[in-house]
Amino acid sequence: MKKTVIIYGSTTGNAAQAAETISAKLGGVEVKEVSAASKDDLLGFDNLILGSSTWGDGELQDDWFGFLPAFKDVDLSGKTVAVFGVGDQFSYSDTYVNAMAELYNAAKNAGAKIIGETSTEGYSFNASTAVQNGKFVGLALDYDNQAELSEDRIAAWTTQITPEL
Repeated sequence: MKKTVIIYGSTTGNAAQAAETISAKLGGVEVKEVSAASKDDLLGFDNLILGSSTWGDGELQDDWFGFLPAFKDVDLSGKTVAVFGVGDQFSYSDTYVNAMAELYNAAKNAGAKIIGETSTEGYSFNASTAVQNGKFVGLALDYDNQAELSEDRIAAWTTQITPEL
């Protein structure tokens, strides 16, 4: 596996838990909170795994707001990016994991190759900007309502993306 980093934003700890579990499944790749990340982290790794919880009306976790503009200043051509999102599909059924779409769009617009789309089967939500062509653009997790499925979803996703990392 090429040099990989997981950059995440977490307020309640769910996205942090997901990041640590993903790292473990990938053999212990580096994990960084977005509040401690820099533009050099976007350029210094071959693979980026980006994650965020979703807040309010579908926004990124707060710590991402200061970092997201860095994507406009970098060329991620030749980099591989996978994204994950954490949300509550029942209480926020109309904006489920929308933050994941923001990370996906930022990386895609910077020229990255995006991997890791997943099925929407097994979820119950009304709308999500993270769904394109009938699939999530990355891994969707719901620790509030389906915590018992998170480990298996992460295991399946990391198995799926590993060959491309």
